[in-house]
Amino acid sequence: MQTYGKIADFSVCLQKIVMRKFTCVDDIGNLEAAVKEALEVKKNRFAYKRLGENRTLLMIFFNSSLRTRLSTQKAAMNLGMNVIVLDVNQGAWKLETERGVIMDGDKPEHLLEAIPVMGCYCDIIGVRSFARFESKQDDYSEKILEQFIRYSGRPVFSMEAATRHPLQSFADLITIEEYKAKKRPKVVLTWAPHPKALPQAVPNSFAEWMRAADYDFVITHPHGYELSEEFTAGVPVLYDQDEALAGADFVYAKNWSAFADPNYGKVLSTDRSWTITAEKMALTDNAYFMHCLPVRRNMIVSDDVIESDRSIVIPEAANREISAMVVLKRMLESL
Repeated sequence: MQTYGKIADFSVCLQKIVMRKFTCVDDIGNLEAAVKEALEVKKNRFAYKRLGENRTLLMIFFNSSLRTRLSTQKAAMNLGMNVIVLDVNQGAWKLETERGVIMDGDKPEHLLEAIPVMGCYCDIIGVRSFARFESKQDDYSEKILEQFIRYSGRPVFSMEAATRHPLQSFADLITIEEYKAKKRPKVVLTWAPHPKALPQAVPNSFAEWMRAADYDFVITHPHGYELSEEFTAGVPVLYDQDEALAGADFVYAKNWSAFADPNYGKVLSTDRSWTITAEKMALTDNAYFMHCLPVRRNMIVSDDVIESDRSIVIPEAANREISAMVVLKRMLESL
């Protein structure tokens, strides 16, 4: 694993970490130190309860959630924090996000007033806001998330944004480090079919973190599903899934919609020959199967694969609590 510089004293290094935002792999710093910290936290999840005493986490959801909501709330509770959850589209005022708009419609509050008000009621903010597929420029500039970072006056972390899902990718990294049998395992990110257009956030983020970890990393997908080079530069991309899977130690299946114009946000294929089956897994080096969940069975992956003893989707999901704990712990230590 790439370490971004050696660490002479792990405990001293942790004391010097300052985290005001968490949106990408660069924000976590040294990956080896982050994984070590995660594994230490996992041994005793309640060792740092005093850090969060009389501190409040505000979790803001513009989109639905199961694992992210539960794991992040549990992580905050482990650290002794109070937690407020706001579902923006259920019970809150509809929010206008654009400047210069004459607000004579159904949105009575502007995000630019709402954000600093939210900041008054908490110490740390988590935001979940997906790509809308209305404007690639708006999505890839992280318009919603960046406004929280700029105007809230609080540390802000992403609970999945338009272009990345860093808490998921950090959990993925922790999981691979726990299960790997080789120092530099072969990790394959494979596209798989799905009936709906999904954002590129998870594959973008996974690619970014796997590159930083310096694994033997390969991406495979049909033509037309190329991801942004911002996340995949230097990574081998194969259009033959069987070739990519050969010798793999970890198979990470995920659907995503097209990135390249003029097809941004569109479904170009639902070819089920890309579904991960037992026959596909037989091409690997007895690989572990991974997925961020929720998963469409027998579209993304067959029943027998996801139910097999080489499926680690549940431990992977459980590590979402741990990745969130490390991020929140570091933010609390920075207050």
